[in-house]
Order: sequence, then structure tokens, then C-alpha cells
Amino acid sequence: MIFRLIAQRLRERINSDEFKQGDALPGEQVLAQETGVSRSTLRKAITILVEEGMLERRHGSGTYIVQKDLQHDTYALNSFAEHMKEIKRELRNEVVQFCIRLAPPAIARQLRIKTNDQVYFFQRIRYVDGKPYMVEDSYMPVRLYPTLSLHYMRGSKFDYIENQCGIVIDYCIETFAPALATEPYAYHLNLKEGALLLQLTSLALSTEGEYLDFSVMYMNPSEYQVKYHMKRNKIL
Repeated sequence: MIFRLIAQRLRERINSDEFKQGDALPGEQVLAQETGVSRSTLRKAITILVEEGMLERRHGSGTYIVQKDLQHDTYALNSFAEHMKEIKRELRNEVVQFCIRLAPPAIARQLRIKTNDQVYFFQRIRYVDGKPYMVEDSYMPVRLYPTLSLHYMRGSKFDYIENQCGIVIDYCIETFAPALATEPYAYHLNLKEGALLLQLTSLALSTEGEYLDFSVMYMNPSEYQVKYHMKRNKIL
């Protein structure tokens, strides 16, 4: 339906640098002309964003931006928890699974360990301002983390690795890909099965060359954006 397409275009515009949280949107007549639709269609599009908590209608005043979608600006390697703290968003981790498993071949290859070596597996739902934004599946070699417990994974994984274990994280190798939401990921993210997800895989390495953590994260692409700021490195 056309009003859903207009809602998505408005969402993208609101998330751009054109607006800040708390700004008022242009009037309905102006927006209708800019988007090339009727005012009734525009109102339906705005209603979608109001119901999602992005916009707020104020009687006699206009429509205001209450909250932008979560945007992850990447300049350097920071944990998700560190970034949420930086942009003053409330993060809560719910650990729904935590156990020790024997590494299957695919996970063993990622972590450069032997098949059937012991790994911690945990699944976390990461809530931002009370809303589920990410489901994270993580695998960590048991031999590197003798004190790892469910308690630590309710907090920051990077904080545990660096401050509890004294391991210095050097860099992460990250890959983005589209994925379809299967059930339990659709359930955890309040989506329909088969909905499009953004899948991010991350492999963390230490300054000593140890493979520390392999994680697969699933996010709703309409509510989570990643911006990379890359400095030019000209090859002569």
C-alpha cells in the first residue's frame, strides 16, 4: 500500500541529518506536496510512525520527532554497550540461553579450535530503551574464559574480556548479509516469520592473535542503521 511506502520514506528522512530528535516535521500540506500524495495518504503514513513511537502529534502545534531509529556510527571499534552509553540510550541484555557445548566444525573453523573443543554458547536479546533491537548468538572458547558466567553476559562482553580476563582486543572482522527471520528470532524481535533481517557476523581477535569470540547478530533493518566513516587511503 502506498501509505506504507510513504511511511518508510519519511522514516529514512527523519533518520537523516536533516532532523534532530525534538524537531517538528514540516506541515502536512508541505509534506504531501513533497511526497506527491494526498493529505489523507500522508496522514495514514504519519499514523504508522506515531504508533511506532517515532512521532508524536501535538494538538494545535504539529507533529514532532520523539525518537529516531537506532543509528550506529562507526569511527573505531567500540562495543554495542559502549556506543549506547555514548549516545545516552538505555541498554538491557536478557540472556535466554547460556551453556557449554562441543564446537561443531563450522564454529571450530571460525575460532581456530578443534572440532568438539568446548565453547560457551549464549543467546542474548539486547533491548534499547525497552525495545528489542538485536538477538545475538555468541561462541567463546572455554579455555580462554575460566570465570565466564551468565552474570557477566548480562553486561558488556568486551568489558568482561578486557577488565575481568586482562585480554586486549585488537580488532573485529565483521560481515553484513540479509537473512529471513525464522522462529525464535522473529518472536524475540516482534516480527513475522520470513521478515527481512540484517545479519551481522563478528569475529574478535586479541593483540596476541587469539580468536576470542564469534557472534552472529540479527537486527530489524528498518530500525537499525550502521554508518561507516572511512578516511581516504589512496593507493599510488
